[in-house]
Amino acid sequence: MRQRDRHSGLGLLPRMQARPRADGLTTYRYKPINGGWVNLGTDKEAAIRRALDLNNESPDRGTINHLWALYQDSADWKALSDASRTDYTQSSKQLLKRFGMAAPADITPQVCARYLRVERATSPVRANREMALLSNLMNVAVERGDLLANPCKQVRRNKERPRKTAPEPATLVAFLEWARKRPGQAQVLAGMAEFAALAGNRRIEFRTLSWAQVGETEVRLIRGKQRDGNVVVEVVAISPALQSLLDRMRALAKDDRLGAVFPNQSGNAYTDSGFKGMWNKLVVAAVAEKAIATRFTFHDLRAYYVTQYKQQRGALPDLHANPGTTARIYDRSKTINRAGL
Repeated sequence: MRQRDRHSGLGLLPRMQARPRADGLTTYRYKPINGGWVNLGTDKEAAIRRALDLNNESPDRGTINHLWALYQDSADWKALSDASRTDYTQSSKQLLKRFGMAAPADITPQVCARYLRVERATSPVRANREMALLSNLMNVAVERGDLLANPCKQVRRNKERPRKTAPEPATLVAFLEWARKRPGQAQVLAGMAEFAALAGNRRIEFRTLSWAQVGETEVRLIRGKQRDGNVVVEVVAISPALQSLLDRMRALAKDDRLGAVFPNQSGNAYTDSGFKGMWNKLVVAAVAEKAIATRFTFHDLRAYYVTQYKQQRGALPDLHANPGTTARIYDRSKTINRAGL
């Protein structure tokens, strides 16, 4: 039996351990409070310095919390739109509550599947967004060498069913007429709803619209979702109905040359969170006062545009690089007209 080497363990830091080997060398390791053993090599002084370094590191190091911090400093994060960063930040709250202190190696395909199907069964769509964020964090772990493969990519997401209804024209007219009679910012919010219904743009594309983008015959906007770094400009022809809306908005403008077309109380463009809060209150009030029978989302107005456009012109508008996306997500026609042979 090899004699116990007491000398090699002298002067070590708490939670350090000396392990004599058969070849006469001694290896050292250290156990952080919230982690497993870390090998420190055979040089005692270097091992102590490394243990001191580990002791001063954040307790989140090597965890999903740590990956989240690294991701927010990455070029991939900076390349995201403001809306995507906001959505990922919202998704991180529930995700980190569950996985924040876990190590990347603890995240297996089985763990991902259970999170999607069981732990977040009541919020399947939101769970998909949270899993998308976790997948991005696992990509960071793969690039750092913490993992060989991304476990999230081996699990199918929850099936998402697009909404099937859009506001009827009579419902939208009733809502807009009711909102225009209300004090405060209701007229501006109604204007934004009307613009979405008439032009079909995403809120992110026109929330900060300025009068400098409005010409005599057209409105120029930047498509919100770009592909391969190519900027797509959408030129929306001003119809009589859209001209009427712009005239009303110009009458409310504090600066009808360069200012916001849809200004908040300060005259600036709405923030996304500010708009969402105001919009939700307005729709709830409309239902409570029986101006409309049921609620509809602001995004439903994009579907309203697609559905009405198809009914009036017999074809889908150019909203996506893949027309199938427009048809699958936004065409909510209840009646299909076609000619017989």
